[in-house]
Parts: sequence; structure tokens; C-alpha cells
Amino acid sequence: MTPATRIFDILTNYEAHYSKPVMVAGKAEGIWTNYPTETFISLVDNLSKGLLAKGIQKGDKIALMSANRPEWNFCDFAINQLGAAIVPLYPTLSGQDLSFIIDDAAVKLIFVSTTELHEKITEALQANNLDVPIYSFDPVDGVPSWQQLVDEGATQDTDLTPYRDAVHADDLLTLIYTSGTTGKPKGVHLSHKNVITNVYDCYHLLPDYFRKALSFLPLCHIFERMVVYLYFAKGVEIHYAESLDTIVADINDVKPDGFTTVPRVLEKVYDRIVAKGKELSGVKRHIFFWALNLGLNNKEPEKNGAWFNMRLAVARKLVFSKWQAALGGNIKLIVSGGAALQPRLSRVFWAAGIPVLEGYGLTETSPVIAVNSLEKGGVKFGTVGKVLKHVDVKIAADGEILCKGPSISAGYYKNEVATSEAIDSEGYFHTGDIGELDAEGFLRITDRKKEMFKTAGGKYVAPQALENKYMESTLIAQVMVVGENRKFPGALIVPAFDVLENWCKIKGISFDSREKVIQKPEVIDKYQREINRLNQGFGHWEQVKKFTLLATDWTIDAGELTPKLSLKRKVILQRYEKEIEDIYRE
Repeated sequence: MTPATRIFDILTNYEAHYSKPVMVAGKAEGIWTNYPTETFISLVDNLSKGLLAKGIQKGDKIALMSANRPEWNFCDFAINQLGAAIVPLYPTLSGQDLSFIIDDAAVKLIFVSTTELHEKITEALQANNLDVPIYSFDPVDGVPSWQQLVDEGATQDTDLTPYRDAVHADDLLTLIYTSGTTGKPKGVHLSHKNVITNVYDCYHLLPDYFRKALSFLPLCHIFERMVVYLYFAKGVEIHYAESLDTIVADINDVKPDGFTTVPRVLEKVYDRIVAKGKELSGVKRHIFFWALNLGLNNKEPEKNGAWFNMRLAVARKLVFSKWQAALGGNIKLIVSGGAALQPRLSRVFWAAGIPVLEGYGLTETSPVIAVNSLEKGGVKFGTVGKVLKHVDVKIAADGEILCKGPSISAGYYKNEVATSEAIDSEGYFHTGDIGELDAEGFLRITDRKKEMFKTAGGKYVAPQALENKYMESTLIAQVMVVGENRKFPGALIVPAFDVLENWCKIKGISFDSREKVIQKPEVIDKYQREINRLNQGFGHWEQVKKFTLLATDWTIDAGELTPKLSLKRKVILQRYEKEIEDIYRE
């Protein structure tokens, strides 16, 4: 197979080597629609011709605002084979950010998926006197359909070869605006070469027997988008979940070989399984927790002894087989990214015969820098895996992870100041993460450089390490450690209210409302015991001494989380200033 040098070359390889009845499938209102390879490529080419007829040229930017669905792929390939670039828009972006991005990128045309998103983007355009044509995927009153462009393209006798030939590996593929945790969005410049290098560097992750994938992480983020390109490069069928609410049903429909996810989803799956285990009684309950504890003590495959493996085989037959069945029964692997994965989850899912490959990267790195794999010696729990082939990583004197290579962005669009801050004179991109490389070449992330703080006693505290540990408690849904220039670390905690409600029921404690239950002394005492238990292993100066419970979840819509579900610490610090002061009030 000829390696692709531009993203759309993947389609040429697919057609030559994998052409099949189901290339992608989308689900709407409970019904799956399959797209065979021939139809897929025909739609892409006709859409390209339709865009050319509307005056789209190489170098133009086209925005796309939609949840995952096949139309995302059609638009993406149709645009990038013309040398134009996609600007993905998160559906959760504020009107202010939307108008800034559309203006900053000089967007020439916009695709939206639904009436709701059309209203949102129209409002943002009108508020800032921007005039950009919009095409919709779903029928929207008074708005032309994307299908009109396809139909118009089908009537054009246009040879696309010269347009494809004019696209070079270093040309812009996409501008992805990162909201970050502060300031205006920055447009990350990613070329065809950046992303295609990452695709082939991750080629080893998917074994040849991996044939079918479910996709539900947002394609507007480079993590899922790169992995979808990887699926196409390896001839994997892609099935798009209808929504986050239908994932369980969609998994059982598709019975995928795997999917990508973020740790929070795995945490919820694990918590649900444990909650069901607690409902068992007698011998069944004993066997369940015997298997679970065995799993929690699981080591990397080559490090488990014969006696452990014998017991594990029994546990898989009696207990873990049900975990597999709940995920469709065919899972070969799951790739986790976007945030730190608790090592205990890696251990127990691998024990269950569901390998979870944790990786690490940023939008600016296309995105993967390092990842665990199924290869012999390819996984180490508690690390983000080995650094990819074409990525050069070094650890700075202060512990920051620096990297350079063909998959690293050249910088931020029209923002030389931000680019010079992120990329040094030697060409190394500064990730902002603190980490270490071990003797075997595995990378471990220990914290965010900008999130570390110093207590009043002059001791440095890495909040992320503490937060990851506290998230092991099934009673904690969200947590943020605070304490800069304070006597000791404190924490804001959002309880997992469904778990807390069950605990209250067992203890005979009334659960009138979220606001009332977090004031109850028995509940506060329970959380204090959880924090005390999870503080073990941390230095005395690092341990959270006091905390406050919050009744409201932190959300993207409320501005407390980034689209990647990272904490916007400055926003939370400002919003909960009173609650934080109460922690430190004598």
C-alpha cells in the first residue's frame, strides 16, 4: 500500500484495498443508514465539485458545526481534497467565541447539522454583522441543504485531478481553535503532513482483526478525527452513535471491536458495574468481589505469574465475561485520551479482557505524543505509553515535556506572540505538562505546569495528582484542589449524587435535595473519611485538610469546563470564591 501524504490519499487507498458494503454508518431516529465505499466517494467528489461551483478555492476556510455523523466525513474529504481547510466548531461554543473564530479564520461557508445549531450560529453572525452562507444537514426552514451542493456538483463535468495535485503535504488541513482555560481561542494550524504522520505512527495500535468501530467522541476534536482517519487507513468500518444517550443501545447494535473514550466514561462504566455487584448477595456477591479484587491487583500481561493467570481465567469466565457482553461482546481494545486514566481502571479492564490503551497528546501535536499498545512490552499501567516513532521528546530542567517532529503544529494562526511562547528557538513545542521518561521509554505525566501551586509554607503541590486519586472514590463526581498561598490544600467537591443517594438510603438518611443533603453532618463525615483514606501516600503538605461539598455539577455550558472536560480553574476559583474562603476560615 502506498503511504498517504495528504489526508484524502487515504480514500484512494481505501477504494483500492478495502472497498466494502459498509464504509461508514450513521443512526438517526433509531434507524441505521449504511454508506458503501462507492457511494461515499461519489458523495465526496460531487460535493467537491459543488463547492468549486460556489467559488471555493485552495486556501479557503469552511466551518463545520455538527455532532458525529457520516456527513462530517463527506464534507471533510470534499474540502481537503480541494486544498481548502475545515474549521470545526464545537456545538457548545459561546456566541462570542463563534463569531470570533468565524471572523478570525475568514470563513467562506458554514455547514451546520440541526435547526438548533443553525439558530445559534445565525445569532452569532447577526450580532457581529457577519455574512456567511450556511448549508444544513437536517432540513431547516429557509436554509439550503448540503445535498443541493452534492446535486449541483453531480451536474458539473469537472476533473478533480488538478485540484488534488495542487495540494501539498505542508498545506493547511484544518484550523482547530482551542478554548483553553483562559483568553480568546487560538487557531491551531495543522497541515496534512502533521496529521497523516500521526495516523501512520499510530498504525500499530489496531491489529488486523480490528474490523469495526463505534465513534461517539466529538469529531471537532483532533483526537477522534485522527483516529477516524486511522480507521479509514486500516479499512475499519465506522459506525457513528446516534447520541451520548444511546451509546449502550448502539454498542449492542454494532458489537464493535473497539472505540475511543475519555476516562470519565470508563469511570462511570466501572462505578455502575460495582454498584450492581453490591446488589448481589451470598455466593454471587462473594465471587464478584473476589474477581474485582483480583482485577485490581492485575499487572501488565507479561508480569503476572501462572497462579494468578489460572485464577484470572476463572474470574473471566464467571464474572468478567459479563463485562464483555455489556460492551457488545467483541471488544478488542479501547483507546483512552483527553485526561489521566486511573491506573486501577487500566488494571481491572485489562483483567476483564478489555485492554484499555491510554495515550497522551494535545491539539498542537495532531494529537498523539505517546500511547500504550497491545505489542509485547507495549503497556505499563500508570503511564501514557511509549513516545511515537516520529516524535522527539525531551524533559526540560523544570520537568516540562517538550516535543518536536513532523506531527507538531507550526504554530497558531495569525498569532505570532502565542506561537513564540509555545515553540522555542530549537523548534520544541512546550506542552505545559510536567512528566518523566522511564528507563524503558514510557512517558508518565505528573501534572500541568501552570496548575502547580505553592502553599504559604513554600511547598509545591501538584493538584492533578491529588484530583486523580480522589476521583477513585465512587462518591466523588468532580473535584478541584485549591490552596495557592494558603496554609494547606483544600478541595471543592461535587458529589456523585446518584451514589450518595443510595448510600443515604442504606444509612437511613433522608435525601430531600442536593442542597440539604450536603449540609448533613453524617454526609460531611463520610466524605472526610473518603479524603482521609485517599490522602494516604501523599506528603503531609500535599494532603487536603478541609473541603466543601457543592450542589451543582460543573459543565461546559456554564463555562466551568473546556470542551475536553478539563477544569477551567480560574473560572471556578472566581465563581466559588466565597466557598473557598469558608474552607480557610478558622
